[in-house]
Amino acid sequence: MPIRYYQREAVDSIFDYWKEADGNPLVDMATGVGKSITLGTLFEELIRDYPDLRLLNVVHVIELVLGNYAEFLSLCPFAPAGVAAAGANRRDYKAQVLFGQIQSVYNKADEIGHVDVLIIDEVHLVPTKENAIYRVFINALRAINPDLKIVGLSATVYRLDSGRLDEGDDKLFDRVVYTYSIRQGVDDGYLTPLSSKPLSTNYDVAGVSKSMGDYKFSDYREAVDTDDLNKRVVQEVLDVEGARRKSLIFTRGVEHAHRMRDAFQMAGREVEVVHGGTPAGERRRLIEALKSGELWGLVNDNVLSTGTNIVGVDLIVDCYRTMSAARYVQRAGRGTRVVYPPGFDPEAVDADARRAAIAGHIKPNCRYMDFAGNIKEHGPVDMIEPRRPGKGQGEAPIKVCPSCFEINHASVRRCSCCGHEFDIQEKPRFEATADTAPILSVTTAEWLPVRHRRFKYHEKLGGTPSVRAEFTSGLTVYKTWLCPQHSGFAKQKADRWWSQHSGPLPFPSNVDEFLSRQGELADTAEISIKPQAGSKYCDVKDFKPGVAANDNVSADNDNRSLSAILDDDLPF
Repeated sequence: MPIRYYQREAVDSIFDYWKEADGNPLVDMATGVGKSITLGTLFEELIRDYPDLRLLNVVHVIELVLGNYAEFLSLCPFAPAGVAAAGANRRDYKAQVLFGQIQSVYNKADEIGHVDVLIIDEVHLVPTKENAIYRVFINALRAINPDLKIVGLSATVYRLDSGRLDEGDDKLFDRVVYTYSIRQGVDDGYLTPLSSKPLSTNYDVAGVSKSMGDYKFSDYREAVDTDDLNKRVVQEVLDVEGARRKSLIFTRGVEHAHRMRDAFQMAGREVEVVHGGTPAGERRRLIEALKSGELWGLVNDNVLSTGTNIVGVDLIVDCYRTMSAARYVQRAGRGTRVVYPPGFDPEAVDADARRAAIAGHIKPNCRYMDFAGNIKEHGPVDMIEPRRPGKGQGEAPIKVCPSCFEINHASVRRCSCCGHEFDIQEKPRFEATADTAPILSVTTAEWLPVRHRRFKYHEKLGGTPSVRAEFTSGLTVYKTWLCPQHSGFAKQKADRWWSQHSGPLPFPSNVDEFLSRQGELADTAEISIKPQAGSKYCDVKDFKPGVAANDNVSADNDNRSLSAILDDDLPF
C-alpha cells in the first residue's frame, strides 16, 4: 500500500523535530489509520540513511509485534530484522532491527545491547512509575546508551494518572510533533464514522465511590451487574441494532463479562468471552471466529481496547464507565476501521469518493451504544482534551440533535449525523455542561452554507489597511481579514483567496483596488468554521467558492471612514 499523505507528514515531522531538538517526539495518530506503515517507513529511512543504527520497536501484544514486523519487511524484505517474543517462540535479541513484546524483553537489555532509537507503539500504556516494566527496560537501555532516542505512537497521548504524556516532571516525551485525528480520518474517507444516540437504559453510578482515580471496581460491578440490567441492555441492543454484523461488548470485570455473554446467548446470539486470563491460542481463535462471522460478538473486560484489528466491527456496546479518556477513546476506535467495496482502490480517488464508497457499502458507520455514560463523562471522541489529574471531574458539554437524536459536542452548529443546524435559540432535548472547567475543544472545522457575503474597508490606527470579509450563514455573521496591501504571508493569503474565487490577474495591490474589482469574484458557497478554544467566537478556516460571479456583493463604500471601521482588531 502506498504511503498516505498524513503518514508521510508524520515521518517528516519526526525528522524535522530531530533537526532542531535533541529529544523524544510523540506522534498522535487515530486508531486504524496505519501506524504500522508509519513506523515501518521511519525505520526504513533511518536504516537507509544511517546503516549502523540499532533500532527497536516494543509493544505489549503479540499481534502488534508480528504486524509491525511484517509491515517493515514489506518495505525492506532483506533487512536484518528479527522478533523477540515468547508468543512467537523467537528470541532474535541481536537483530539490528528488532521487534519485541515488552513482557519478553523488559529484563533482557543486556542481551539486546546498544539501541539508538526505541519506538513504543500504544505508548499511553507506559506508566510513570519507575518500577513498571516499561520504565525498568528504558532505564536499562539508557544505562547502555545515554543518547537513546525514544519515539512514541498512540491514538491517545494521555493517561488517567498523569495527564498528557508530554507534560510533567517525569514525562518521557518532549512534545507532540504530529496529530492526525479521528475526525480527519473520517473526513478523508480513511475511517468509518461513529454514531451514538441516547438510550433508554442508562447506568446509575451516582453512588459508586472512586479509587485510584477511577470508579471503584466492586462498587461499580454491584451497581450495574444485575440480571435485570443485563437483560435490559441485551434487549435494547437487539431491538435497536440487532441487524449489525460484528460487535464488541465492553464490561467491568470477568464476572460481568460472563453474565453479559450468558444474557446474549439466552437471546439467541453467538457471543463468547475474552479476558486477561484467556490463553493466547484461544483468544486468537475467538477473534478469528468474530472476523469470519462465526461469532456475532465478543464480550471482554477491556482487553480488546488496544492492539486488536477487527475490521468489520460495526457495533460497540460499552457497559464500562471510566474516568480515563484514553480507555474510552481506544474502545470507540475499535469500530472506526473502514470496509471498502471489493475492488475499490482508496488511493486512486479523492476523499469524497472514499466517503461515498463507505456510505454505500456494508459498514456505512459504527454504532457506539453508551450504556455506561462515557460520552457524558468525556464528550465526543474527536473533541477530547483530557482533564489534568486532580482537577474538576464535571460532565462534558454535549447536546442531542432534535431531528435524529445524535449526540454532539455542545459547541457544534451542525449535527454530525443528519446535518441539522442548531439554532442559537433552540433548546436541545438533552444538554449537560461541565461542573467546573469546560472541556477544551479540539474539534475540526464545520462547513456552513453562505447566504450573503460583503467586504468592508478596515484600518487599524497606525496599521496597514485591509479588507474585512463578512459571511452570513443562518443568523450569524463570520469574519475574516484579507490583506492585499501587506507583504509576506498575509499578502500570499490574500492572493490565494483571490485565485480561489476565480479572480483574474493581476492581483489587487491595495484595498481600494480589491473593493473596486470585487465584482470579478465568484461567490463564496460555503465556509468552514472552528470554535476558538475557551471562547464563544469562531475562526473561518477555509472556503468553497461558487461557480458564478456573486450578484449579491455590495461594495459598502460609505463604510470606509475611519470612525466606522475601528470596531475589530486586525490580527496583523
